Amino acid sequence: MSKEELLGFLDFYDDISVEERLEFLKDPYMRKYAPPEDTSLNVSDRLHELVAPAPEEVERGSQEDMEVVAKLRAAVYSRLLRPHSVDLETIYDLYLLLPGHRIPYMSSRLRHSLFAALGITERKSPKAMLRYFAVVADTKASGFALSRTEWNTAMSFASRYVGTSTDVEAEAALHLWREMEQDVGVKGNEATFNILFDVASKAGKFALAEMIYQEMNTRGFHFNRFHHVSLIHFFGLKMDAGGVRAAYREMVNSSEIIDTTVLNCALIGLLRSGEEASAERLYNKMKATDRRSKIIPERNYTSQKKMTKVMLMFARVARKHPDMQRGFQSTSLTTPDLHTYRILVNHFGVRLGDMSRVAQFLDEMKFFRVPLHGSVFLALFKSFAQHGSDGSDWSVQRLDSVWNAFLDAYDAGTDGLYVSTWMAMWILRSFAHCTRSQDRVLGVYEELSLRWELDSQNRSFMLDFCTSCSARAACIYVPPSPRW
Repeated sequence: MSKEELLGFLDFYDDISVEERLEFLKDPYMRKYAPPEDTSLNVSDRLHELVAPAPEEVERGSQEDMEVVAKLRAAVYSRLLRPHSVDLETIYDLYLLLPGHRIPYMSSRLRHSLFAALGITERKSPKAMLRYFAVVADTKASGFALSRTEWNTAMSFASRYVGTSTDVEAEAALHLWREMEQDVGVKGNEATFNILFDVASKAGKFALAEMIYQEMNTRGFHFNRFHHVSLIHFFGLKMDAGGVRAAYREMVNSSEIIDTTVLNCALIGLLRSGEEASAERLYNKMKATDRRSKIIPERNYTSQKKMTKVMLMFARVARKHPDMQRGFQSTSLTTPDLHTYRILVNHFGVRLGDMSRVAQFLDEMKFFRVPLHGSVFLALFKSFAQHGSDGSDWSVQRLDSVWNAFLDAYDAGTDGLYVSTWMAMWILRSFAHCTRSQDRVLGVYEELSLRWELDSQNRSFMLDFCTSCSARAACIYVPPSPRW
C-alpha cells in the first residue's frame, strides 16, 4: 500500500501535528498562556561497570551444587532456544536449589541468560514478576550489576503484571528508573521510555506521560514502532480523536509498517472518543483488505513478537531506502483479528447493549476465520449480565445459545478458552440477571464445577458467590464492568 492508501484508513479533518495536539490539551481554549517552566530530569552521569566474574572466579560449591548449576545451565539454554521446551517453574526450582544468594555460583553468561529466560513469558503475571525480582534481589545482594535490558525487563514486569495499570504500577516503574539512572548510573534507552510512557498513560497520569514524551525528544531518541503505537493509545485514553489521527499520520510518515495491531489501537481510540462512525469506517476498510485466497494465521505471543522484530527491521530499511517501503508494507496483514472483535463486542455489547451489531460481528468473525476465544465469550456474558431481560434482545434463549456454544467449545479443547474465577462469576451473574431463577443458577454452577478443578480456597469463595447469586437472582447487583 502507498502512504495515501494507509492514511485512507482514517478520516482526517486537519493537518495538526502531535506536538500541536499536546499543546491544545494543555491549553484547550488556545489562550496562549506562558508555558510552565520545563521540568528538568537530572540524572547521574556516573558510569557503572557491570561486574562479571570470569569462569575461574565463579564460586565453587559441593559436587551437588555443581550438578545443579549444570542442570540449570542446560534448562536455561534450552528455554532460550525453544521457549516451550522447558517451563519457567522448572528453571526457577533448579535456581532455588543453590545455596546462599545463588548468583556467585553462576558465570556472568549464565546469569544474564537466566534473566533472559525468566523474561520470556506470554503474560506478565504476579508470579512471573516475583520470580524475576527474586533473582534481581539476589544479584544486588551478591554485588553484581544488571544490564540495561534487565532493568527494562524489571520495569516492564513492575508495570504490566496486572491487567489494569494504576498509580501503584506507575510509581513502581518510576522508582526503578530512578534507581537505574541516579543510583546505578545506567542511562535509559528508547525501550525504557516507551515502558514509562505506556504505564503512565494507562494509569491515567497524563501530565507524567507528556513529561516523559518531552524527555524522549530532549534526549534525541528516535521514535520506533512501540513509541508510535503507545502515542496513538495515549490520545485514545485522553479521548482525543484528533490526537489519534495525528499520531497515526506521524507513524505512517515515519515509514513504519502499519498492520492490524496499529489499526486496532486507532479503532479503540476512536471508539473511546465517541467517534463510532469513524471507527466503523476504519473497520470496514480493514475488512476490504481481506484476500479470500489466504487464511488469516493465528497469532500467538511468540509469532507476534517475531513479527514485531521483522517490522522494526523493515522500518529501519525503509527509512534508508524509501522505495522499498511499499513492498514491505504489502507483507503485513491489515484484516480484522481477534483483538478487533474483542474491541467491537466490548463496545457494542457491554457498553451499548446493541445485540444486532454484536451478532453481525460474530458472523463476520466466522467469515474472516478468526477462531473462538475465551475473551469473546467473557464479553458476551458481561453483556447479558448488564442488559439481559425477557423483553430485550439479550433474552434467556440467546443466553442459552451462547452458554451451549461455550460448553461445546470448551469440551472441544478450543485454544484460549478456560474456566477462571472471573469467567465463572460473569456467567453466574448473567444467568441470575436474565433468568431470575435460583435453580438455573445452581444448575449452571454444577456444569462449571464438572469442568473446573478448584483448590479449597477458591471452591469456598465460588460456593459463597453462587449461593449469593442464587439467593438474590431476582434482584442481583451487577457492578459496572470496565469499559475495555
